[in-house]
Amino acid sequence: MSFLALCNSDSSKHENIGDEVAKFMKGTFGYDLDFLKQYHKDIVVLGDSTNAQVIVAPAYQGRVMTSTAEGNKGLSFGWINHDLIASGKNTEHMNAFGGEERFWLGPEGGQFSIYFKKGVEFKFDNWFVPKEIDTEPFQLVSSTKDEATFEKEMHLENYSGNKFDLTVNRTIRLLDRSSINKALGVDVPENLLAVAFESDNSVTNKGENAWDKKTGMLSIWILSMFNASNQTTVAVPYKQGDSALLGKIVTDDYFGKVPADRLKVDNGLMLFKADANHRSKIGVAPKRALPIVASYDAVNNVLTFAQFSLPDGATEYVNSLWKLQDDPFAGDAVNSYNDGPIDGKQMGKFYEIESSSPAAALAPGKSVQHIHRTIHLQGSKEELNIIALKVLGVGVDAIRL
Repeated sequence: MSFLALCNSDSSKHENIGDEVAKFMKGTFGYDLDFLKQYHKDIVVLGDSTNAQVIVAPAYQGRVMTSTAEGNKGLSFGWINHDLIASGKNTEHMNAFGGEERFWLGPEGGQFSIYFKKGVEFKFDNWFVPKEIDTEPFQLVSSTKDEATFEKEMHLENYSGNKFDLTVNRTIRLLDRSSINKALGVDVPENLLAVAFESDNSVTNKGENAWDKKTGMLSIWILSMFNASNQTTVAVPYKQGDSALLGKIVTDDYFGKVPADRLKVDNGLMLFKADANHRSKIGVAPKRALPIVASYDAVNNVLTFAQFSLPDGATEYVNSLWKLQDDPFAGDAVNSYNDGPIDGKQMGKFYEIESSSPAAALAPGKSVQHIHRTIHLQGSKEELNIIALKVLGVGVDAIRL
C-alpha cells in the first residue's frame, strides 16, 4: 500500500462511540460489529453468530472489514480505523477506513498511473486515490448467509490521458471447514478455531479500445490489513534459483532499506517483522512469487494464510513506483507492508498482505479475474505448529524474528 497519505488523515480521538459498543471489549468482533452498525445500516454479516463470521461493507467498495473465528466474543482480525469512520469526514487524498480485505486497482505510479493526473509531478500533493475505489459504494447485487456479490461501473483516466471504462464484479464467500482443509491440503483439527473467506474479483473492459502496452493496463490489487502484535511475523515463500533467470529475490527499499533485523531471506522463505513499529514494505516479482503468504502472531496464537491467483507464465505486472518508468510492467505480484511512525504520527497498529493480478491486456468485452483467500487458525501453539510444518515446511517457532 502507499502510505504517504495515511498520516495526513483525521487523527482526532473519539473516546465515546456509543453505549452499544461498550457491550464488548475493544479488539473483539462484537465491538467492531456494533461500532460499524452505528455508521452503516447496510452492513452485511456472513456466517454463524456463534462461530466464524465476516463483516462486509457495501459503502466501502464491498470491503471485508473484519472476521472472527469465535463469534462476537472472538478476536477481530481486521484493522479498522475507528477514529476516521466516527469522524464522518472524508480526507482529501485517501480515506484509510481500514478493513481486512479491500479492492483497489493498479498501477499507483508511473506513466500509466490512475492516481496522478496527466503531466503532474509524482509527489504526495498530486496523489489521489480514485473516488471509485475510495469513497463511492459498490452496489450489493445479492447476498446469502455465506456470500455477498457486488458490482461497480467505473470511468478512469491514467497519467498518459487514456480513458478506461470498466465494470468491477466482486463476490465475498465464507468458506466452511471442508473448504479450508482442501485449500490448505491438511485436515485442520476441530479444536482449532478457524475462519476463512475468499474474494472473487473480475474487471471487464467495457470501452471501445483494447488495453495494451501503448495505452496502459490496469490490474486488480487486493490489500489486507490485519491487527499487529509485537510478536507478529510475515512468512513469504519464494522460488529459489539463478538470479540471472529469476531476478532478485525481494524488493526491500520501498520506504528505505528494511533493517537487517526486520527481514531475513534464506532457503526459500523470507521473514518480515510485522509489529507496526517500523514503516517498511517488501515485494516479490512474479518469477519468484508463490501463491501463498503466511503470518504468525505469537501473542494471540493466530496462524494466518493468504492464497491468491498466480497464473503460470504471467510475468507482466504493473509497476507502481512514483516516477516515469523504463519498464512499467515489471512490478511485483506479492507485497507486505508494516506500518510504523513517520514524522511523529502513525496510522495504526497494523500490517498488510497484498496480491495483484497480472497487467490486464483486455480487448473490449474481455475480463481478468483474481481470487484472494484469507484463512485464520487460532489455538494451541502445538496444533498450529503441525499445520505450519505441513503447509510451509517450517514450524511456528521458525516464523519468528
